[in-house]
Amino acid sequence: MSILVIAEHDNAGLKAATLNAVTAAAKIGGDIHVLVAGAGCGAVAEQAAKVTGVSKVKVVDAAHYGDQTGENLAALIVANASGYTHIIAAATSNGKNTLPRVAALLDVAQISEIISVVDADTFVRPIYAGNALATVKSSDATKVITVRTTGFDAAASSGGSTAIEAIAAGPDLGQSKLLGRELTKSARPELAAAKIIVSGGRGMGNGENYHKVLEPLADKLGAALGASRAAVDAGFVPNDYQVGQTGKIVAPQLYIAIGISGAIQHLAGMKDSKVIVAINKDPDAPIFQVADYGLVADLFAAVPELTAAL
Repeated sequence: MSILVIAEHDNAGLKAATLNAVTAAAKIGGDIHVLVAGAGCGAVAEQAAKVTGVSKVKVVDAAHYGDQTGENLAALIVANASGYTHIIAAATSNGKNTLPRVAALLDVAQISEIISVVDADTFVRPIYAGNALATVKSSDATKVITVRTTGFDAAASSGGSTAIEAIAAGPDLGQSKLLGRELTKSARPELAAAKIIVSGGRGMGNGENYHKVLEPLADKLGAALGASRAAVDAGFVPNDYQVGQTGKIVAPQLYIAIGISGAIQHLAGMKDSKVIVAINKDPDAPIFQVADYGLVADLFAAVPELTAAL
């Protein structure tokens, strides 16, 4: 049994989500190969070769893979799919863009956002915004799977040593072209990979309050900043702050929810956090149902006191 894991990277470094996908592959069992497709991505292939559990790295270095557009990458994966029982990618924006195309080209059903592996054919995935778990079994010869990164620990990024094999590039299909990227730069940790997250919701009132109240707390904790959809829709913060079903799925060591009522869509994105702390003046707020520690208080008084005490 051989498994192909699609590496996610920026042509300079391997993204952490790939390590979670490798762990999921290891739970299935078999030889794990990692496909690195990009332009000038030799350093990424070297990093992938050091990941524990990986038995081979396949690298394709060509200009038309530099932007990793879904059409070109899917065609490359399908061209190299022979012999693989499973094709796996993290359920990130890139994975969600590419793997459905792969499944369609292979004429198989994709198994999306698994959080657990029962056996090589059977997987557990959340449905109904995480309120129920479905156990699904696939009889497809090739199983195309996306992995919810919060469901699996990251594989060790060092300790491995495997061969790197260069394989031929496919044609440039020319179906899409990346015109530009708007990158958000921050001294704080990346939201999806942060160990501590401080999130604010509609209760912050406005964007000025959000930054004035939450940023000092986040700075003291070395935390990333997050937000509920209500806060994003109200324009308090950009949408890359959003945690939830339609935002980022996170599972930090500590999640502090401030002024967040706890709508089902938000809970779906953070309820796997190891410790959840909620501060809200409404004692009936749904967020308290998942919180390990809850404080019923005015956040504009409680949060500055908490920050001062740290």
